[in-house]
Amino acid sequence: MQLAEAYARCLALTRAHYENFPVACLVPRRLQPAVAAIYAFARTADDFADEDYDTPAAPTVAERLDRLRAFDAALLASDRGEPVPTAWEWIFTALADARRQHDLPLSLFRDLLSAFTQDVTVRRYAVLADVLDYCRRSANPVGRLVLLLHGFRDDTRFAASDAICTALQLANFWQDIGVDWRKGRVYVPEEDWAAHGVTAADFAAPTASPGLRACVRFQIERTRQLFALGRALPRSLPFPLSLEIRLTWFGGNAILDQILAQDCDTLRARPALRTGDKARLLLRALFTR
Repeated sequence: MQLAEAYARCLALTRAHYENFPVACLVPRRLQPAVAAIYAFARTADDFADEDYDTPAAPTVAERLDRLRAFDAALLASDRGEPVPTAWEWIFTALADARRQHDLPLSLFRDLLSAFTQDVTVRRYAVLADVLDYCRRSANPVGRLVLLLHGFRDDTRFAASDAICTALQLANFWQDIGVDWRKGRVYVPEEDWAAHGVTAADFAAPTASPGLRACVRFQIERTRQLFALGRALPRSLPFPLSLEIRLTWFGGNAILDQILAQDCDTLRARPALRTGDKARLLLRALFTR
């Protein structure tokens, strides 16, 4: 497959999908093909793990794992310069070129695949450390790849990016407690269930119990602390990446605000940012240093 065609398909997927790749909309034009290749890789693999749970023809656990293993094998083959399955040739043709141009480590892509695989096999997390380890592989690689694309490779920026990405992942967990329960998953650490008198029945209820609300409020406090660790990152980055990171930071905190505004009950309704909210956040990001 021709490289231009491969990148074009990745860009089309990036523009068409219902979710947006973090820090993709304001990257310099020269980086857009590489961002699209990374997105196509991550989006396709994540869909293997997470899509079609509510359809009659939903893949089995074994089928999801087989697809993820095959995708990992294709990634390794691509890294060695070997052929990959035709169905994914466009993804790995573009990704291999992006990795060569920007010296992107294979380990970050394999971390993402390991996290997607974990979503299929792990339904509960005993302690916070287990959740943070998942975030290290599911969210932090995205931030690091963005920094690498922009030429930043220092541990200080990586650490700040990791804090923001982990906090964003956690905010998404607390936003999606009801959604995740219907998929059979709970990311709230079980050690915190016990501390707040929460049981599985609380997650299955139509509205959150007082104990679950208190538990979610506790998670939000810890998530705010992580966001605070990454707050200074935009000041060390060039425009427009600094704006995008600042907007992402404000957006994650706004989700936490919305959870609190509905008394930490994300079983009854999933909080989400509306168009007006996003416009206000953009203005705030533009005029905040």
